[in-house]
Amino acid sequence: MLKHIAALILGVSLVGGMALADTKTDKPAPKTPAKKVALVDINSATQEQLEAIPEIGTEYCHHIIMGRPYKTTDELVSKQILPKETFDKVKDKIVAKAEVKPKK
Repeated sequence: MLKHIAALILGVSLVGGMALADTKTDKPAPKTPAKKVALVDINSATQEQLEAIPEIGTEYCHHIIMGRPYKTTDELVSKQILPKETFDKVKDKIVAKAEVKPKK
């Protein structure tokens, strides 16, 4: 009787192992496309939009708005609006595309 119980347990464990083996695949999970983050236009963004960018606080935001318009994002460094280190951290999140009319 003990032999029958041992054989039954062994059989169940083998069948369970086969079921697990059947569900396993060697294929990697499909990659989900990375979310595209909308770039913030430094010429038209609101204060809130600029402040939402990591590394851009209230003071930098104020300087960015006051220095408009920009032809390129690099002008944030050349006009001494942002330090180079800060610019390097945000340059992939910003764009200078919309033209803003100069203030009269």
